[in-house]
Amino acid sequence: MDNATYQRIDDITHRVLDGDEASASEGQWLISLHHDYLPWLMAGADRIRKTHRGDEIEVCAISNVRSGNCSENCSFCSQSGHHKNTLAPVYEFIDSNELTRQAQRAREWGASDFGVVSKGWGMRSDKERQKLGEYFSAMDKNSDIGRCASLGVLTESTASELKDMGLENYHHNLESAESFFDNVCTSHSYQENIDTIRHARDAGLRVCAGGILGMGESLDQRIELAVQLRDLDVESVPLNFLSPQEGTPMADREPLSAYEILQSIAVFRYLLPKAEIRIAGGRQFLGDMQSMIFMAGASGVMIGDYLTTSGRSVDDDLKMFDDLKLRVRGDTQQRRAAN
Repeated sequence: MDNATYQRIDDITHRVLDGDEASASEGQWLISLHHDYLPWLMAGADRIRKTHRGDEIEVCAISNVRSGNCSENCSFCSQSGHHKNTLAPVYEFIDSNELTRQAQRAREWGASDFGVVSKGWGMRSDKERQKLGEYFSAMDKNSDIGRCASLGVLTESTASELKDMGLENYHHNLESAESFFDNVCTSHSYQENIDTIRHARDAGLRVCAGGILGMGESLDQRIELAVQLRDLDVESVPLNFLSPQEGTPMADREPLSAYEILQSIAVFRYLLPKAEIRIAGGRQFLGDMQSMIFMAGASGVMIGDYLTTSGRSVDDDLKMFDDLKLRVRGDTQQRRAAN
């Protein structure tokens, strides 16, 4: 360890705090640092988080409303119909009353947004349109939670349809860097991912887009993803960490270490200083270090269960927020008024 490295971290930190951007090459340098420098890097990321996000965090939750036999061939996903020996449940759309119950429960936990997640390429059938319309109407009538959805690729027309149905936020991950994407999925293109984000924003939807780290990409490709999200001006960035699923092509991947997860979060904060950086799937690999995500620069978290895997105990998460003196931002109505 040397003073020159500490000084360079400080120099980048001060520049970002002053409103400048960290360059891609600086991001590559930061993410390749030895973990001995991680506390210093996290201290800088924490300052950036507090400057732009304060000590409030945003909490969201999701519902897997239709599962299994997905037409997409994403290598990480146990719901893909291309992977025949997975353990993912298979079912059609859940009942609107069940979705409402889940949304109300999430609101009680403090979640400001609730995501309707459905398998597939996008909204293609009248049946899907009818069911999604029922969902958003039921959520609007029975809860003040933000209405979010993750339905795959959007066209201009389907983005506008969803907005007219009452959708407020759209989530669509880039998944990884463009240079690595063919290792992740070939049933839709990276350009379709980018177009989906633009269509959602053009339709007046708030956009949430991030990716999954630990799928075999290089450190430089993690930076490539972060810079792409910055170029797209994405305001909410969920970071997931691969949880290898039996029966998928990525089943044998080694999960990221806690150090690598925290360092990745910190560097994303340097490159995306103003974004809501939300930690989602794979949080369990941090073990007893889960509370350190916020000191590494995260400003949001997904609470409850994920698509096909169980999440951490909600009571444990709520206690963690309280112990850290973090306030959960439940300002759904305020955000609607601002928009």
